[in-house]
Amino acid sequence: MSIRVIQIGTGKMSKYTLRYVADLGGEIVGSFDNREELIGKDLSYVLESEKMGVVINDIKDLNTFLDNNKVDIAIIETCSFINDLESEIRVCVKHGVNVITTCEEAFFPQNSNPLVTKELDALAKSYNATIVGTGYQDIFWGNMITNIAASSHNITKIKGVSSYNVEDYGIALANAHGAGLTKEAFDKEFTSTNNLSFDEVNDLQQKRAFFPSYMWNVAGWLAKKLKLTITSIEEERTPVIAEEDLESKTLNMTIKKGDVRGLNALTKAYTKEGIILEISCIGKVYTKEEKDINDWTIYGEPTTQVINPEPKTVELTCADVANRIPDVIRARSGFITTADLPEPRYLTRY
Repeated sequence: MSIRVIQIGTGKMSKYTLRYVADLGGEIVGSFDNREELIGKDLSYVLESEKMGVVINDIKDLNTFLDNNKVDIAIIETCSFINDLESEIRVCVKHGVNVITTCEEAFFPQNSNPLVTKELDALAKSYNATIVGTGYQDIFWGNMITNIAASSHNITKIKGVSSYNVEDYGIALANAHGAGLTKEAFDKEFTSTNNLSFDEVNDLQQKRAFFPSYMWNVAGWLAKKLKLTITSIEEERTPVIAEEDLESKTLNMTIKKGDVRGLNALTKAYTKEGIILEISCIGKVYTKEEKDINDWTIYGEPTTQVINPEPKTVELTCADVANRIPDVIRARSGFITTADLPEPRYLTRY
C-alpha cells in the first residue's frame, strides 16, 4: 500500500512520527512549518537523519503545494485546539487530502467545539476526505479502558489520572497548561472556567471560545464508545506551583519558585446509566525526579486497576498516529473519531 504523506508542524513530535511512517513504508513528500529558521532546510535537519530531499516549506505555501502534488494524508502536529489549525485542515480537505492530527481537542471535538466540528465534517464529506484526532489518548485513555470495561460485570465509576512532561512537546502545549505564568495570571486565564454550568459552556461554545482540558474530550469519547449518555459534565483546573526555580527549554525561561509550572485539570462526567467518569490530566514542567504516569481504576464488579509505570508518552503518541494512517484513509468521509474506526492494531508495513 503506497501512501503519500505530508507533515504540518516539524516540532519535537515529528522526529518520531515521520521516522515511524517511513519505517512502515510511507512516502514523505512534503513538510510545512511557520518558523523562519526552518523554512528552506531539508527535513533531515529536524529528524537528524541523512538527507531526505524533502524541503521544509512555509505553511503559507500549503495550498499551492497541494495544487501541484498528489497527497493521501496530512499529519498535523501543531496545536491543542481546533480553532488553531482549522485553516490548515480546510486547505487539506478541499484538495481531497485526509487529515490525522495529534490536536488533543480533535480526539472528540463534538463536545467542546461543535460548530467548527460540524462545519469541517460537512466540508470533508463534500470533498470525500476524512479528519481524525488521535495519539496517546487513543490507546491509553481510550481503547485500553473500554477493553478492560468489557470484562466487567458492573461499573459504577471510571477514574483515571495521567501525567506528562510539557517539556517533551512544543510551546503550544506548554502554553495550554499555563506553564511559566504567575499564579495571578493563571487564575485569570484558567480557573475562571471552573465548574461552568451547561448554559455557560454552551454560550462559550457558540462564541468558539470554550477551551477545555484534554480529559473533557476524552470523557466524550469514552461515553460514545461505551454507549453512555452524559447528563452533566464539569471541570476544575488548579495550578501546579514550582517549589524551586525550574529551567524550561521549551519556554526558553526560568520558572521562578512560586510561579506556575503546569496544570492539573479534573473532569467529572455524570451519565444517565449511573456511571461516573472522574478523569484528570496533569501537564507540567517536571523536576528531575518526576516521571510520566498513567493510572486508571474501573470500580464495580470486579474493581480493576491498570497502571502504566513511566510510559513513553511521546513515542506512544507518534506510533499510534503512524499505525492509524491506513484506518483513516479507509474510513468514511467526514470529521470522525477513533471510536468510529476499527480497533487499533500493530503494523509491520502499510
